Amino acid sequence: MKRALVIAHEPDGVAGMVGDRLEQRGYELTTHVVTTDYDNPSDFAPFPDFAEFDVIVPMGSVRSVYDTDTIGDWIGIELELLRDAHQRNQPILGVCFGGQALAAALGGSVEKSPDPEIGWYEFVSDGPLPDGPWFEWHDDRIVLPPDAIELARSGNTPQMFRHGSAVGTQFHPEVSHAHLAGFLEGGGDAELAARGIDADALLSETAANEAAARQRCNDLVDWFLAEVADASPTSTENE
Repeated sequence: MKRALVIAHEPDGVAGMVGDRLEQRGYELTTHVVTTDYDNPSDFAPFPDFAEFDVIVPMGSVRSVYDTDTIGDWIGIELELLRDAHQRNQPILGVCFGGQALAAALGGSVEKSPDPEIGWYEFVSDGPLPDGPWFEWHDDRIVLPPDAIELARSGNTPQMFRHGSAVGTQFHPEVSHAHLAGFLEGGGDAELAARGIDADALLSETAANEAAARQRCNDLVDWFLAEVADASPTSTENE
């Protein structure tokens, strides 16, 4: 059985429907929770050895990649691990913060977005991705690494890119109604209220979209496994 390492930067940053599909496709999931105390985001659990896994899946976070004053040392460690994994041709699927971290690790960057997105969005895809709607919750945006191929975009924000064996998304393909409800109960509802967004309406829209969103998520994971993971030779195979 192949192994997938999910990097959950907080307890509610799990792989959700992405993880469900990986398990359906025969992957054994190991979830590493980087930080568990929201009040102490620099207190982190040491990362496992990425080289022991077939696929790396860094997920979202309430933090910003560039906010090292808050995050502390672990983001630099994670970026180095992602760079090393990419050099070994390990398949990586980064989601939102995970996609941003992947971009930064490969020579791109992350910046504050002039157009934060929260909710369900359609966007233009130049690759294998259905237009959506896809779930978004981000204030930052990806600046693509050199030689990366942009696969989807909304407005002035890259939504998906590929760089060899690495794929990053700005959107959240993993989110289900239950996942979002748990996040809102943990304090996300206050953030929505501060932005003038109706949490109940967003939950209702998420419930209405869930079946189709799960199929789109499955299609994304299936494409990643077929076109990226299965087509990416490891460094040991090249030796």
